[in-house]
Formats: sequence, C-alpha cells, structure tokens
Amino acid sequence: MLNQSDDPNFESRIDMSGVNGMVNDVKAEIGKIIIGQHRFLELLCIALLSDGHVLIEGVPGVAKTLTAKLLAKTVNTQFARIQFTPDLMPSDVLGTSVYNFKTSEFDFKKGPVFANLVLIDEINRAPAKTQSALFEVMEERQVSIDGNRFVMPPPFMVLATQNPIEHEGTYRLPEAQLDRFLFKIEVNYPDFEEEVQILERFHRHQPTQQLNDVQPVVSVPQLLQYRNLVKQVLIDDKLLQYIAQIVQATRNSKDIYLGGSPRASLAIMNGAKAAAAMQGRDFVTPEDIQFLCKPVMRHRLILSPDKEMEGTTTDQIIDQLLKTIEVPR
Repeated sequence: MLNQSDDPNFESRIDMSGVNGMVNDVKAEIGKIIIGQHRFLELLCIALLSDGHVLIEGVPGVAKTLTAKLLAKTVNTQFARIQFTPDLMPSDVLGTSVYNFKTSEFDFKKGPVFANLVLIDEINRAPAKTQSALFEVMEERQVSIDGNRFVMPPPFMVLATQNPIEHEGTYRLPEAQLDRFLFKIEVNYPDFEEEVQILERFHRHQPTQQLNDVQPVVSVPQLLQYRNLVKQVLIDDKLLQYIAQIVQATRNSKDIYLGGSPRASLAIMNGAKAAAAMQGRDFVTPEDIQFLCKPVMRHRLILSPDKEMEGTTTDQIIDQLLKTIEVPR
C-alpha cells in the first residue's frame, strides 16, 4: 500500500480530494462483492486515472473477470465483453461492412470493441491475426477499416485476462501488444481469513442480488476531469532521472535479453502521478515509482536464457535492479 505524507501539516497545492473520494467510492462498491485483493483494486484505479490498459493474470477462480466487470459497473459508461477463442476473426472484434440492398451501399457494423471499457476474457486464446486487430485501437484509440477512421471517444480502456498455468490452445502475445498494456497485474489466491469471509458472504447472500447492489459512482465527465488533475501532479527532475535510470538498467543488465521501452518510462511516470493523486498529494515520491516498477515492467522484460532456465522471475530481477540504483531524496 502507498503511504500518506507523514507531515501532519501537509497540504496539497492542488485539491486532490475529488480523486481520493472517487477511488474510495469505487473500492467500496467493488468491495460489496470482492473480498481482499487490495493491491489489485489499487492498480486498477491507477490505470483508470492514467488512461492505460491492463493485463490481468491469475489462475481460474480468483475473480479476475468479475473484478473487471465490477470496475466497469462503477463507471457510468458503455461496457463490452469479448470472449477470445482460437476461431475468433478480426472482424468479430472490430466489426465488418455489410451490403445494404436498400441503399446499394456498404454499411459498417461496429464490433464489440466500440465501447468505453472493454473486457477481453482469455486474451491469449486468439491467434496473432486477431491480436493484431487490437494494435491500433489500443495505442491510437482509433480503428481504420475500408479507408474510414473511427475515433474512440474517451475513456477507452482494455481489461484483458489470461491464465498463467494452462498453455494448451493458447498463443503467446506479441511483444508489441504486451508493450501497449500499462500494467500486468498478477492476482493471487486469497489468504485463509479472506477465504472464510468469501464463504460466509456467499452463504448468506445470493451472488446475483449482490451484483445488482453495485452502482455507478463516477460519470465520464468526472473521470476526465480527474485525469486532467492527475496530469498536473508535480514530479521533480531528480525523479524523472530516477525513472530513466531504472529503465536504462533493464536494457544494460546481462540478465535481461529485452529491456523496458520508452513507453515503460512513460507508464511509470503517469502511473506514479495517479498513485500520488489517489493519496491526496500533488507531487510524486520515490515510493510511488518503486510501487509501480513491477506491474509496469514484468510483462515487458524478457530474461536471458540462463535466468529462465534457473527459474528466475522478472519480479526478482526488478527487485535486484532497484537495490543497485540510488534513491533520490
């Protein structure tokens, strides 16, 4: 968890109470169904404020899809869900042109990606041809089809889930697509106390009734206003250099075959601004940056063959690199 300022006289120059209140409201609504997963919810809120896409990875049954659906319910906007399968075609995602016999012209029928919050379930089930349909819309927030360009109205956010265990019938996501995700969030099992609470809650209440209890708590104009506030959060030049040092270290490490891109640097900076705003601060601290290094870079780095054979994880390498870089104060 992020820490509030230790200074009792701390006062933000920009009023971030609205951002903090929105995040608390979103967490409270999702908390009507989801027990625990505090870091997961915090990162989802940061991504929502940072205008970034999220890749959610976890074993079956840890409420990945449910949490994404509940996040969409808390924002008063258009939601769509796409189940990726091996036979899914790009036109099933983007849409297709259909001949209109009355007008003797082709009419474009928009696909499910034309929504504000798009949940893609089991994204690694579809082949590269279908994955490529997401490249333009995820990066440029637009779709180009048959010589026409369709701009996605803000907000536009992709929430994608995948299972790290089952590999049969799955496809590795292209590196260019992985780089378009702001975060990769790893969802773990609940602890013992949380699992008991889950059993008690579902024993006493019907799940369908609980889902209806989750209400929208933020409108699109409010969300866009809060995003503009997040952009105004201050970040010291020393912290910009700190981010650059971290990402440069991933490119120069002998343990890493492919390091972080400039998009990773921007993701850390933008995410750190949102993390600060969520805590009522209008300035970034080194702790905000450190908090986001793993979710930003774990899916962007490719380890050297030696480290992969040893079973080393990208999170372990990131921890090692952070220890070698002096923290600015």
